[in-house]
Amino acid sequence: MQVRRSSRLFIVDADGRLLLFLYKDEHEAPFWATAGGELRPGESYADAAARELYEETGLTLHVGKLLKERDEVYAVARSTPTRWLEKYFLVECPADTSVFAAKWTEEEQSTIQKWKWWSLNEMQDQAAPLFKPEWLPELLGVLLDDRQCSS
Repeated sequence: MQVRRSSRLFIVDADGRLLLFLYKDEHEAPFWATAGGELRPGESYADAAARELYEETGLTLHVGKLLKERDEVYAVARSTPTRWLEKYFLVECPADTSVFAAKWTEEEQSTIQKWKWWSLNEMQDQAAPLFKPEWLPELLGVLLDDRQCSS
C-alpha cells in the first residue's frame, strides 16, 4: 500500500473557532476537515504546513506546536486507498480573519465546496458525523480548556 505524508492545519481564531473546509468527492458523503496537504519530496512536515497554510487560506501566520499525529488508511478525491501519516499543527489567528484560496490545485477546486469558522458548540450540536477525523471537536475542546487554564 502506498504511504503518503500530510501536514494538517488546526487553525483557531481568538474567539475559539476552528476553520474547516467542506470536502465532497465520489468516495463518500460531504464532510468538514482541516486545511492541509501532502508533503513534497524533501519537504519537512513543518515546511509543508507553512506552504499549505498560505496556498489554501492565503494566511502567512506562525505555524505553532504539533497537536496530534494520525496514521489512517483512506482515499482522497480520485485516489485509491492509501496509508496517510498526518501531523496536525496549531495555527492561532485573530478573530474575524479573512481567508481566500491563494493557490488551490485543480483537485482542491473540484473537491472543496466552501469554508467556515466553527465554534465548539456548533460542532457538538451536529447530529451526523460531519467531521473527518471525527475527533476534531474533542481536540478543539481540549485546546480551548488549555487556553482557559493558562489565562
